[in-house]
Amino acid sequence: MRTTSKLVLAINPGSTTTKLALFSDMTETAQVCHDHDAEQLTKFRTVFEQFTFRRNLIISFLAEHKIQPGDLAMAMGRGGLLHPLPSGVYRVGHAMLRDLQSCVYGEHASNLGAPLADAIAKRFGCEAMIADPVVVDEMIPEARISGLPDIERKSIFHALNHKYVARKAAAQLGRRYEDVRLIVAHLGGGISVGAHFEGRVVDVNNALDGEGPFTPERSGGLPVGDLVKLVRSGTYTYPQLRKLITGNGGLFAYLGTRDVKELAEKARTGDEASFWIRALLHQVCKEIASHFAVLEGKVDAIVLTGGIAKNDMMMGMVDKKLGAMAPIIIVPGEGEMQSLAENAYAVLAGEREVMDYE
Repeated sequence: MRTTSKLVLAINPGSTTTKLALFSDMTETAQVCHDHDAEQLTKFRTVFEQFTFRRNLIISFLAEHKIQPGDLAMAMGRGGLLHPLPSGVYRVGHAMLRDLQSCVYGEHASNLGAPLADAIAKRFGCEAMIADPVVVDEMIPEARISGLPDIERKSIFHALNHKYVARKAAAQLGRRYEDVRLIVAHLGGGISVGAHFEGRVVDVNNALDGEGPFTPERSGGLPVGDLVKLVRSGTYTYPQLRKLITGNGGLFAYLGTRDVKELAEKARTGDEASFWIRALLHQVCKEIASHFAVLEGKVDAIVLTGGIAKNDMMMGMVDKKLGAMAPIIIVPGEGEMQSLAENAYAVLAGEREVMDYE
């Protein structure tokens, strides 16, 4: 792929944000995070009705930074809910846009990433791609078994950040990602913990749909019998129960807040919040430890990332529980924008293959 431009636009639509960044040779030259309050979004009946609203934000951002047609080498969007895919970079095309717009695999704001990249690419004369969508699936067959033939475990996780920080951790170890065994834990509003075996995520919890540890806003795995009783009780409608599991569960259900930073500050003073912080990390550490079995006890490092990884006290608590088992590498925050850019520049340099979605 030949281009004289080196500018890459990263587009990351979230449930309540639109994050944009311009990169020049992996250096971020401009960025903005638009926060969308409930009043802004409730007027849209579906995610796709937000398309024009969010596209106009991108056009304004590019105009503010005097970007003209021909200036961009690539528009790289966050990948949405597609059919299961191997990790990598995918060209935005008709089949992908069709599946995202129809929401055949689910509805989420990330479904707008590829259409927005496509619209900008057509307007500014560049390529449109996505990389490592949340549906990246590299699980081994044994990891798919749930215990009931009617239900198969699914791979839905923070693939974009997992892959980015795993490569960074491997480099820190002086090795290639394809040659190491890592356990990566993305710790944010959602929590995903995956076993990375020589370049593939061979087992991971479905972080969107209620598996794994409870989180600031998700219930995590629940006692099955009690969940069935709750479903049959008539207390909640199906949409209410889904929201309880995936948005209003976890710390929010117990305490009415998703603000882990605030809770951690209270925990320092011996406040009751310390119990809930310990409970959250108890489940996280159990999930991490389970992947030692997946990787046959041979783990080069445990990698902690996401917003919670910024909290030194909480990371110290994890180190106390797991530090004797493997080296711990902390990559705080989420590197999704940097990951989008890294994938784009790897493609532009001919170092990463571009695949077609079919």
